[in-house]
Amino acid sequence: MTDLHPFIAGLPKAELHVHHVGSASPRIVAELAGRHADSKVPADPEALAEYFTFTDFAHFIDVYLSVVDLIRTPEDVRLLTFEIARDMARQNIRYAELTVTPFSSTSRGIPEQGFMEAIEDARKSAEAEFGVLLRWCFDIPGEAGLPAAEETTRLAVDLRPEGLIAFGLGGPEIGVPRPQFKPYFDRAIAAGLHSVPHAGETTGPETIWDALRELGAERIGHGTSAVQDPGLLAYLAQHRIPLEVCPTSNIATRAVLDLEEHPIKAMVAAGVLVTVNSDDPPMFGTDLNQEYGVAARLLGLDERGLADLAKNGVEASFLDTDGKKRLTAEIDAYTAQWLAR
Repeated sequence: MTDLHPFIAGLPKAELHVHHVGSASPRIVAELAGRHADSKVPADPEALAEYFTFTDFAHFIDVYLSVVDLIRTPEDVRLLTFEIARDMARQNIRYAELTVTPFSSTSRGIPEQGFMEAIEDARKSAEAEFGVLLRWCFDIPGEAGLPAAEETTRLAVDLRPEGLIAFGLGGPEIGVPRPQFKPYFDRAIAAGLHSVPHAGETTGPETIWDALRELGAERIGHGTSAVQDPGLLAYLAQHRIPLEVCPTSNIATRAVLDLEEHPIKAMVAAGVLVTVNSDDPPMFGTDLNQEYGVAARLLGLDERGLADLAKNGVEASFLDTDGKKRLTAEIDAYTAQWLAR
């Protein structure tokens, strides 16, 4: 196979499963750690690589929350968000639905209005300076229980910022059943938000069924265990319900033990609409371009196959119809020009 990395680097892309705090680059994490000397997070960018080596999913959550604790002021929020957009622009990400967990910040003392203003100011500045369109998915941190669900729903529905389009559920799945969150998803959906919970990352396919039946899921975050249930795969394919697949993340958190055996191949073979995403890229030593490279190798894709994968991301997004047409046309034009060389 030819070296596809130059093609991937210039390919216009959408990203649908990427976390706000989890996208903090080592430079930004180190800068924030330097501001807050009481944190256990290293202030040395080189030491962060070892710090971001996880033994299992529970350890990942512990490390993730230690980074969350570095975001303590609206200025921290704005800096983080704007720098994420800068990193996205370098990868030719044109559109991203960024998963934001406002409860983690407001419960630590950041004023809720200040938080909203910070992410919105960064969003508008990023679009003007980098040409990156950011939209928000507010997610419930499942490990914080129903009080966090209530607060996240209130923030999403009552203080809804302009860029907010979706409502999600993240954090650990084991011991955090999906059905208990149904009333909160019902309220968010009634307010016009799309439902995009995590499900089936570290638990079985029944968690995905719960997300579909109880939470009205329009896309599934991860969905790794869907391949254990042929009926579920058929349902996802028939109803064109996308999976937000994050290969390197699954290996880093031990949700999948061997990349060569990653279920993405079975998902695609079953006709499921698969998108590829980076999840928490600096924490996992990756970015979206690298994830496209991984997908190319696992799925045997050439340039046209990668372009189709990029168009999957556009199709599965909540971008408006005209925006989808423009980005799809940009992908096609780029690919045609590349192949004509």
